[in-house]
Amino acid sequence: MKLQRMNRRAIALGALAASSALVLTACGSDNTGGGSGGASASSTTGASKIKCDGAKGQLLSDGSSAQKNAIDAWVAQFSQACGVQINYKAGGSGAGVTSFTQGQLAFAGSDSALKPEDVTASKKVCTGGQGIDLPMVGGAIAIGYNLSGVDNLVLDAPTIAKIFDSKITKWNDPAIAALNKGVKLPDLKIQAFHRSDESGTTDNFTKYLKATTPDNWKYSGGKAWQAKGGQSAAQSSGVAAQVKQTNGAIGYFELSYVTDGVKAASINTGASAPVAPSSDSATKAIADAKVVGTGQDLSLKLNYNTKADGAYPISLVTYEIVCDKGNKADTLPATKAFLRYIASEDGQGLLPGLKYAPVPADIIAKVRTTIEGLS
Repeated sequence: MKLQRMNRRAIALGALAASSALVLTACGSDNTGGGSGGASASSTTGASKIKCDGAKGQLLSDGSSAQKNAIDAWVAQFSQACGVQINYKAGGSGAGVTSFTQGQLAFAGSDSALKPEDVTASKKVCTGGQGIDLPMVGGAIAIGYNLSGVDNLVLDAPTIAKIFDSKITKWNDPAIAALNKGVKLPDLKIQAFHRSDESGTTDNFTKYLKATTPDNWKYSGGKAWQAKGGQSAAQSSGVAAQVKQTNGAIGYFELSYVTDGVKAASINTGASAPVAPSSDSATKAIADAKVVGTGQDLSLKLNYNTKADGAYPISLVTYEIVCDKGNKADTLPATKAFLRYIASEDGQGLLPGLKYAPVPADIIAKVRTTIEGLS
């Protein structure tokens, strides 16, 4: 299929396209202009017709590691079509938001929407405007595990909370056994891994636990891990790598990081059957999200308590964070062109093949309109 060939080429080219970029800031100058700076150009890459619209130069971005595999694929397509170099560092949502509010980035990626204090800080670098959240990537947060001899594991919210709070420490604990009748669970210590860096994935994962099992998860939540015990690793890739190499390990990370040697647990939500993480099951959950942002901001509220059949409850949406006004004239054309592409049908169409979920149609339509108004 054309899409499959395009995906393979996108992944192969992603690292090359990302490695050569230099740092340019996007927000905070006294120039609030947003002209295209050149003639409109269009290029066809695979099945994607990408409008470059005067895009040129280099962009620096940082943030969510959950969306890195999607960004790599998008960057490969866009850079080949338009010649723009984009370096996405994937240092975590916290790092991305901080760098954005310091005026160091063209745009940031975050699995959590901007907090009020972040918006206030952004006004110092978005002259005449502020940072806004544009939902661009959906996905399931997998509970990935490595347990020899156990290929199909079922967990529920109370059990997950107790595992990650060091209240359940053995794989053959009665609570796990009750959810996995007929499965031979080993008398083996659980090694739970969490993020060491500030992470929107952590924020969404703990929001799920707070919403579904508050009696077992009494922490306030946020991007920084708060629970007791466990081991840590940086970024989604680091947590996944630790799980992959450790028998008896468990962690949480975006579904695209579930590779050979790592399996993903299904979640008992109270629906007719446990739900496994997938692009389709995440899409079903995200479709129930509500836009709660004001003005041009399109931040969403997810329903972590969903019991709909086939809806995977531990899902997230990654936002691209950009200034609504006050972008630098020299980076604005490239920023808008890239965001326009990734929000397009072609850009969103890459996501299922990379184990991500496209943003629901009614929401992505609003994203497209907002991108055109960036200045």
